[in-house]
Amino acid sequence: MLVVEGSDTIGGGTRSAELTLPGYVHDVCAAVHALGVASPAFAGMQLDRHGLEWIHPDIPVAHPLDDGRAAVLHRSLPATADGLGIDGAAWTRWFAPLLRHWDELLPQILGPVVSVPRHPLMMGSFGLRALPPASLAQRIFREEEAAALFGGCAAHAFLPLTRPLSAAFGTMLALIGHATGWPVAKGGSQSVADALAARLVELGGVIETGHRVRSLADLPSHRAVMFDTNPAQLASIAGDALPDAYRARLRRFRHGPAAFKIDYALDGPVPWTHEQCRHAGTVHVGGTFAEIQAAEADCAAGRMPVRPFVLVAQQSLFDPTRAPAGKHTLWAYAHVPHASTVNATDALERQIERFAPGFRDLILARHVTAPAGFEAYNPNYVGGDIGGGAHSGLQLVFRPTVGLRAYVTPNPALFLCSASAPPGGGVHGMAGLHAAERALAGILR
Repeated sequence: MLVVEGSDTIGGGTRSAELTLPGYVHDVCAAVHALGVASPAFAGMQLDRHGLEWIHPDIPVAHPLDDGRAAVLHRSLPATADGLGIDGAAWTRWFAPLLRHWDELLPQILGPVVSVPRHPLMMGSFGLRALPPASLAQRIFREEEAAALFGGCAAHAFLPLTRPLSAAFGTMLALIGHATGWPVAKGGSQSVADALAARLVELGGVIETGHRVRSLADLPSHRAVMFDTNPAQLASIAGDALPDAYRARLRRFRHGPAAFKIDYALDGPVPWTHEQCRHAGTVHVGGTFAEIQAAEADCAAGRMPVRPFVLVAQQSLFDPTRAPAGKHTLWAYAHVPHASTVNATDALERQIERFAPGFRDLILARHVTAPAGFEAYNPNYVGGDIGGGAHSGLQLVFRPTVGLRAYVTPNPALFLCSASAPPGGGVHGMAGLHAAERALAGILR
């Protein structure tokens, strides 16, 4: 097997670098690997033999609110429910039945949506929770804390929370937090890519970096080609090897809202008002469910939110290799409109400062990546869309085009295995696994 990488360093969205000051290791894109630690694709690879070590924060996710309040997702479902007060029972009813059947449910969730379920009753139970808009699902909660905690997980969809199936993201990500946690990779996310590369080489594979593929003629003789690209790039590289009508459908693939990211070198840990936020690997900064809903609606409509939803990762609290002794890194990005040119630095920092007064006083250096910077770094991130494509309409179910055969193109030698195929974005390898299974089935036929 030959892996051809256009950049000089492997990893793509799973890289680390000293972006601010010497000795401060930042995750360039992906930082917290809830899907990675849970992934069936990674489970059998023994990546720990190649240096990958998952570090679990004390608390997977915290969600601060005004007046010093916060909602906290613990690995323990009972502990989470206890912290949610009168909504603890509703949280337990929502997640406990799924958690009991986690091992059967996960492969189904991370597979093609259009497929015959192996466990139909269990998938039906998940479907009842996944189908509604998050704005409807959160009504089972009576207080702001539980609703905001669910909404923060749902907002990972880069989707208005009033859209059907937006509850699927909140349900899945919170469920994974209870089942396997939201860890970081020791030493940086680059160690995930490096471990995968080492495993490939161990199996006889070859990696070629710094080779930008612009057509199939740039590749050696092959029986199958797996495209870890967006659909438009697949259409461009494949050229006449795909029918004109299919390439036109690929080019109509829609991209979603963008990320505006800042990596920080800090003089100390973030001074969150709520103590438990100081022990969380991930902090969702967006306020109440209503505020998050408004911010996501603005992004989808092309408006820059006044109070954007911000995702924060505090890797150095749990991994001392990330920063010099006594110092810290911080990884934070705001949801902004697709291809936005607005400098969101002040809006992002005001959101953090809102729940952590004095945060700005700790900043030693910052590295800003706007939507255009994301696309320049990785052409897959069109307009700053780091999720592999919009989750709206039929595209949430049928990726990259409407059809019953995900990953497969009209050319039996060409396959799509990127985040633009099911199950979508995230460091989990599942699109590659499913695409490889279909490629091998064709080769061995």
